[in-house]
Amino acid sequence: QVQLVESGGGSVQTGGSLRLACAASENVSKYYMAWFRQAPGKEREGVAAIDKAGSPTYSYSVMGRFTISKDNDQNTLYLQMNSLKPEDTAMYQCAAGICEGASLTYRYWGQGTQVTVS
Repeated sequence: QVQLVESGGGSVQTGGSLRLACAASENVSKYYMAWFRQAPGKEREGVAAIDKAGSPTYSYSVMGRFTISKDNDQNTLYLQMNSLKPEDTAMYQCAAGICEGASLTYRYWGQGTQVTVS
């Protein structure tokens, strides 16, 4: 199974930027990849996803501010986060998904990296 390790989190001021990275033990082109986040007391939410062909999708809350990308040669998924807001504060996790029948299941998860915006 693929191993995922996130990095790049930290503390920034409102309006700042961070770039998260997710290093995978296998070629990320084999999977549907995504970033999720979970704030204290809230449910985990999908932030951005990218399919095998590289087409991205975003949640409404981050559209226009975050950019998801991947480097298949480096086996790495990225999340560029600009114009950060306090409500972006959360633990961010990357996930690798596979299609099982008609469903996409994010089966593999990293441990997460904390982002704090103040």
